[in-house]
Amino acid sequence: MAMKKIGIITLIIITFLSACQSNETSPKESTDNSTIEKELNKKESIDDVPNDEAKDQASDETSEQKDNINGEQEKKEDYVNEDGIVVISDPNDIHLVVNKQRKLPDGYEPEDLVVPNVPFSFDEWNEKKQMREVAAKAMEKLFAESAKQGMELVAVSGYRSFERQKAIYNYNVETQGLEHAQKYSAMPGHSEHQTGLTMDVSAATVAFSLEEDFRQTKEGEWLEKHAHEYGFIIRYPKGKEEITGYSYEPWHIRYVGKDVAKEIYEQQITLEEFFNLVP
Repeated sequence: MAMKKIGIITLIIITFLSACQSNETSPKESTDNSTIEKELNKKESIDDVPNDEAKDQASDETSEQKDNINGEQEKKEDYVNEDGIVVISDPNDIHLVVNKQRKLPDGYEPEDLVVPNVPFSFDEWNEKKQMREVAAKAMEKLFAESAKQGMELVAVSGYRSFERQKAIYNYNVETQGLEHAQKYSAMPGHSEHQTGLTMDVSAATVAFSLEEDFRQTKEGEWLEKHAHEYGFIIRYPKGKEEITGYSYEPWHIRYVGKDVAKEIYEQQITLEEFFNLVP
């Protein structure tokens, strides 16, 4: 009987201890599961975004930042000086329009001037052999193709500094008169040659001169039809004197890039008309 009682008591004690252990463990397990679940939810919300998409989002944010920076740069605008002349804010833009109403900033000189590897009408060193690098490379391609087609183009006059243009303009005024000078020569600061994007070209058949007869040469004819394929335009076309402000110059080509050159050529318009800057 005593043994039976001891057995029952032992069973009761074991059952009681087991119940206590169960009650102690449950709250802790519940807390841990809740914490783990929260952490898993956080991880899943992160893992739900594929790596490529996450990279794209980061890339988009970077692009947006760049766009904002570019937007700030684009806000730079040309301004009108006290003489009523528009001063160009970004003289390094290959699409800039320089004419009698629009001038380059004081002291401007391109930083990337180089000498294109093309034949010149003279051998000695002169600053006018230079062009901006982007224009010089395009010029080399244009000359290479023209040579393949049997042309003998030569470069005559590219970059001119402010001081050089001033000397040329003053000389033309003194020797030819103001009216003549204004038709053929730009005032200092208003010359396309100072941009480094221009080159006057000619041919031996007209003794390397810069005159309208150049258009009648095979080189002049080829240039008019194909210059745009290399990013150049005939800057002062015939019949557009009222718009450009200068007489016809079939020898004066200006680099604007292939896309713009193509549109200007196809529409037979001037740079002023293309950018809606007709005076």
